[in-house]
Amino acid sequence: MKKFVQLSLLTLALTPALLASELVSANSLPQSVSPANASVYIISPVDGATVPATFTVTFGLKDMGVSPAGIEKKHTGHHHLLVDKDSLPAFDMPMGGDVQHFGGGQTQTTLTLPKGQHTLQLILGDHHHIPHKPAVVSKKITITVE
Repeated sequence: MKKFVQLSLLTLALTPALLASELVSANSLPQSVSPANASVYIISPVDGATVPATFTVTFGLKDMGVSPAGIEKKHTGHHHLLVDKDSLPAFDMPMGGDVQHFGGGQTQTTLTLPKGQHTLQLILGDHHHIPHKPAVVSKKITITVE
């Protein structure tokens, strides 16, 4: 029997790990639709930038709106940041603890990373943290931390 999880803002704020795939089956929640021309991107830092150990990442979104997790509104979502990930999360289930969630509708964050090269990439998630259909994914950028 499939387990269904009713997601609330409190649950999302307190326990993002509850979104792991073992709690929500791939077919239990439908994917939200995104406009074909929607895009998400990293405003700063730019690809190839050299940054200090602690720096700000600013998110951009075109042809969609930002809304907090748990709030269902057509053509909106919230940001998820992938740091040093070789692959994207599954597109048909909630993103888990291997990505950074910005379920409050945040459009930037401050990161502290060790010295060296790192990659950053954004993916938009709907009110259930599920990527849209089609998925709205940024270009992966590479930065160097001093």
